[in-house]
Amino acid sequence: MERIGAVLIDIDGVLTVSWEPLPGAVHAMRQLRSEGIPLALVTNNTSRTRASIAATLAAAGFPVSVDDILTAPAVTAAYLRERYPGARCLLVNTGDVRDDLAGVTLVDEGTGEPDVIVFGGAGGTFGYEALNRVFRHLQRGARLVAMHRNLYWRTGTGLDLDTGAFLLGLERAARVEAEITGKPAAAFFASALAHLGATPSEALMVGDDIESDVLAAQRHGIGGVLVRTGKYLPETHRAANGTPDHVLDSFADVPALLERLGLSRAQERPTPGTSG
Repeated sequence: MERIGAVLIDIDGVLTVSWEPLPGAVHAMRQLRSEGIPLALVTNNTSRTRASIAATLAAAGFPVSVDDILTAPAVTAAYLRERYPGARCLLVNTGDVRDDLAGVTLVDEGTGEPDVIVFGGAGGTFGYEALNRVFRHLQRGARLVAMHRNLYWRTGTGLDLDTGAFLLGLERAARVEAEITGKPAAAFFASALAHLGATPSEALMVGDDIESDVLAAQRHGIGGVLVRTGKYLPETHRAANGTPDHVLDSFADVPALLERLGLSRAQERPTPGTSG
């Protein structure tokens, strides 16, 4: 089998739902580890730090460590340090991810005008009063940086609204366009590949979001694998602006896909003494 250079894996809806492992996911990841395939868990999750995510997954049996995980907050921190060094940033987020925002100057509401509004994950924090304050900051000229624009995500009780549902209204009302740092941003995928030392053409991205995970990865030269778990909906699949390279029932089917891809590539190579 010709080895895949790297596999990028979404977490929510692919490996777990409400942090409970999906059937076969732990075993499949152990299979990939046994094959020595480089892995990175790439997530737009904004409610937990990398360390917290790693600990939760490891406790569930996944063979992962904090070094395997790349989150939207961590990528956002690098983006803010580069693009807005020293800027006063107001974080609007449900969950505490400040440990992953090292080097960013975070300010509280009421301590002066922020330079940048940083949108994380939706939840109880995204009430009318908070959003209206953000709207006023944007009218005064603050920049808007969002960790992602996902419309919804899968929980143990069904689909819940996410950041994108609120972000769209703010952008339109304030006549601004948010700068996106997590998936589907090119920089997010580039960071993951650089971490693994892989090129796009030898990598696969496994996700349940056809737009932000799969088609976004394909636009950047990465193979896309859509799984029918998590937020997957048949109608969203049919209405998408592209076709995934591969569609699987679940992450449990990924090892078999990699084996098929390896065999196919091996068969394409000319045998010694023949012309190709």
